[in-house]
Amino acid sequence: MIIANQKPLGEIMDMLEGVRRVLVLGCRGCVAVCSAGGDKEVKILASAIRLGKGRKGEEIEVVEETFVRQCDPEYLEPLQEMGKDFDLVLSMACGVGVNFIADRVPGVKVKPALNTTFFGANLSSGEWKEMCAGCGACVLHLTGGLCPVARCAKSLSNGPCGGSQGGRCEIDPEVPCIWHEIYEKLKGFNEEASLETIMPIRDWRPSGHGGPRKRIREDLLP
Repeated sequence: MIIANQKPLGEIMDMLEGVRRVLVLGCRGCVAVCSAGGDKEVKILASAIRLGKGRKGEEIEVVEETFVRQCDPEYLEPLQEMGKDFDLVLSMACGVGVNFIADRVPGVKVKPALNTTFFGANLSSGEWKEMCAGCGACVLHLTGGLCPVARCAKSLSNGPCGGSQGGRCEIDPEVPCIWHEIYEKLKGFNEEASLETIMPIRDWRPSGHGGPRKRIREDLLP
């Protein structure tokens, strides 16, 4: 899922300079799961905004709302009308949601309350870890299901760098060397010999360097 963190409150308050009526809009998708933009976080941020403005002697009306998702057009339909009643929509979705509102509801000013960080998995309560870079050219079938693009500090394609020691990454001894883990994983399946095959130079074009990516399923089109 997409992992995000709330922006510093001071940065958010700067966005609200001169705003008299704001809609704090949460999302029950990924950002709710990672405790960054769901119903609870909407209430906390709305309260912080009211308190911050009150301390400065400034008036602001803060309305709270949460959509199922902010990245699907059907869930944005209510915003077409209700959004016009606000000076600003403060989106607590990931960057996809902010972009989608800006595209689909052009008459509404929208700004982000979150910093979108990575694609990750929930390891435990309150802990998420990056595991996919969304590069568009997946090699997990060759690496035991472990991603060297996202989980190697240098995104190396043909084994560890010279700095890894004892199965740990040179950037931080607390971080495992993913190539060490790839080797151990493949060895457990008696497939470590596959690592002797040199991977070709990586084609980074599918990763977005040719512009925004788009996928179309013809069988799903109306």
